[in-house]
Amino acid sequence: MSKRGFAGAARVLLTLSLLGCGTEPSSEDAVALGEVSSALTQVTGFGSNPGNLRMWKHVPAGVPANAPLVVALHGCTQTANAYTNAGWNALAEQLKFYVLYPEQPSANNQNSCFNWFEPGDIARGSGEALSIKQMVDKMKADHSIDPGRVFVTGLSAGGAMAHVMAATYPDVFSGAAIMAGIPYKCATSMVDAFSCMSPGVNKTADQWASLVRGAYPGYTGAYPKISLWHGTSDYTVKNTNQVEALEQWTAAHGIDMTADVSDSVATYPHKVYKNNAGQALVETYELTGMGHGTAIDPATKFPGTSVACGTAGAYILDTNICSTLEVARFFGLDNSNTPGTPDDTVAPTVSLSAPANGATVSGTVTLSANASDNVGVTQVAFLVDGAVVGTDSTPPFTFAWNTATAATGPHSLAARASDAAGNTTTSSPITVTVSVDQNPARFTETFSTNGPDNVGWTLTEWALDSGDQTGSSGSRSILGSATPSFNTVTRTASVSVALPSNPRLTYWRKLDLSGANTLASVSFKVVVNAGNDVVVDSVTKGLGTVTESTWTQRANIDLSAYANRTVTLKFIVSATDTASTVSRARAWVDGITVGTP
Repeated sequence: MSKRGFAGAARVLLTLSLLGCGTEPSSEDAVALGEVSSALTQVTGFGSNPGNLRMWKHVPAGVPANAPLVVALHGCTQTANAYTNAGWNALAEQLKFYVLYPEQPSANNQNSCFNWFEPGDIARGSGEALSIKQMVDKMKADHSIDPGRVFVTGLSAGGAMAHVMAATYPDVFSGAAIMAGIPYKCATSMVDAFSCMSPGVNKTADQWASLVRGAYPGYTGAYPKISLWHGTSDYTVKNTNQVEALEQWTAAHGIDMTADVSDSVATYPHKVYKNNAGQALVETYELTGMGHGTAIDPATKFPGTSVACGTAGAYILDTNICSTLEVARFFGLDNSNTPGTPDDTVAPTVSLSAPANGATVSGTVTLSANASDNVGVTQVAFLVDGAVVGTDSTPPFTFAWNTATAATGPHSLAARASDAAGNTTTSSPITVTVSVDQNPARFTETFSTNGPDNVGWTLTEWALDSGDQTGSSGSRSILGSATPSFNTVTRTASVSVALPSNPRLTYWRKLDLSGANTLASVSFKVVVNAGNDVVVDSVTKGLGTVTESTWTQRANIDLSAYANRTVTLKFIVSATDTASTVSRARAWVDGITVGTP
């Protein structure tokens, strides 16, 4: 389909729903204003450009010869400049690699989505896929780039396009990292695309793999290694797509779906799938409670620096894990070896220095490790009962472990040190005994005609409502209602809660999320704030209606990451409508309890 014939209303409908609404300045405008995107340079004349895309690049100072290249693909409503907030430019300055940002112009697609569902744009040698490949060729022509270290990453529509590039050009890309994406060739039409996004399309692993193999018939080389990231509360692109993508790429690699490594990174479940030679070919990160976006953590500093991992913004979500750094490690970008130099085979040394073996601990305990290496330690991971609970990239290597997240009794602690060449050593374990309060406080809220049971509530335009969950005389719920008029309206109810050990949240709700359309979105979120807002439960509608006519209990939502801390619990309704007054978001909340299971 020619770009000039693109402007169908149905296409607009799809691209809006892909990533919600929002506006960002074009990269050219941002440069003209002298903003951060001055770090990006636009490149023209990079080939026939059948996809009619723009090309931007970031060239760090002092890049050595044969440096890697990362291609970063933005999501809908974003620009190349906006996606720099994921932190790739800042990390490139430290690790010395090039970053290429293809950009979808709004003239090409009203909401700047890559056309991951359009047959003419997702085939080898045509459309947007070829345009991106031509950009890579231009980078290779203009700079000294190692052809064996070219990688691609992307968010949402950009994540789906990263799948496209990995499948159609496996001879170009060595790895791909997909943030909230959709498997290759899940959709080949606009109608199919809706089903792929939500609830997702179920195929067998062999069916998925055949789509990859068919993208470059006759190819017999290795396929790129794949890193898959997805939020469990993503209602824009359902996380069922992560499972289907896992099936697609493990089968394409000829490996099974039994994880060879199953641990946690920054409390998030992480799995690695290897071949018989022990090479990690596919990995998954299940981002518990996260919505639609790329995960960053400004509290994480890039190795050896005070530079933060990313800047939170639209679809760049502060979720206490730095996907940019973890993906860079998966790609091997932190490997300081250069081609032609001997491999570093010397493993680090590491030992736990605190707490003491046999100690009884409670509350927040500092785990400390001593680690050294002949070249340098890139990371120390701290393990509790074999699972990673935290990491540190700079000495002194420490991690604040909240023991309330563990059961009372003995636990094994260890530290694992890694160097730039991928060598690792795990320390000898020690044993500590965790002592946890067995009679923790319990927070209960059932509203009445007199208002909340607990002091400290802030009800910003929420109100008591007689339609409560119990139906008892004198009992009430709270109702939040957001009705926009060509704008965004947000209503928040919040209260401070002292959490016990191993806390779980249960509450009752009714929802009326109505009028979502191509220019409107409605949502309900439950947020915990212990310094940053983290969504722990949510419903977002970008198209259609969600109506809960009867009370729904949301039970045992895990808040153990905040155990024994005082947090702000928020209930938020929000509606955005840029073209009418017909959309609304209403939520009734009642019967809130926080306690141990």
